[in-house]
Amino acid sequence: MSTTRRSLLGAALATPLLGWLTGTAVGAVDGGTDRAANLGTLTDGWVEVRWTPDAQAQLDRFQAMVDVVAPARVVLDRHGPAVRLPIRSAKGDPSLANPPKVHGDGALDGGVSVRTSKGVYRVVDVTGAIRDGLGSGRCEVSGAEMGHRSAFRCGLTEGKLTAEPVPAGQPMKVRLSGVPLRPTQEAVDAYTANFGAHPVTVDTVLAYVTAQGTYTPPPAAQE
Repeated sequence: MSTTRRSLLGAALATPLLGWLTGTAVGAVDGGTDRAANLGTLTDGWVEVRWTPDAQAQLDRFQAMVDVVAPARVVLDRHGPAVRLPIRSAKGDPSLANPPKVHGDGALDGGVSVRTSKGVYRVVDVTGAIRDGLGSGRCEVSGAEMGHRSAFRCGLTEGKLTAEPVPAGQPMKVRLSGVPLRPTQEAVDAYTANFGAHPVTVDTVLAYVTAQGTYTPPPAAQE
């Protein structure tokens, strides 16, 4: 297996864990200064990714072991293990009245390391975005930058969005939990081309994402 294919393997295995969904908590920003000025910020937050047995089966397929890169950490509860990564920065609109319209982008601290028989691959410097229910993003895999467009479909209507009641325009705690991630056809085709036949389809849930933090509306909303 070539170095490129090994790096792709590390990225492909880590994708279900990180989801390229840094922006999930606040919702993908579609360029332009005017639009950016109308977006709020998310601080003091984190993104938690819990992979499913289907994702674990793909990790097992390559005898891959996953560990965290600090300050990310593993959390355990009755549902099993998950990876929690602090949000370094994020901006967007949580769309409290219409969760499917959540959009935004951001960056995470920490990452994961994926150990296979071919080596260890560190997946860090993760940035992501979500728009129209599609997740995309970039990361660094063992020093090489990689990116994915439309890697996942985010089941926003299947998750739960909660917000702390506060006066209009004031910072509020928000939490988006239990959002399922399913690969796009583009992601399935790319995975097949690189690693052969597999049972993953566009209907396969690879992970569930929960994110929370303090959302501060844009200045215009505070006036």
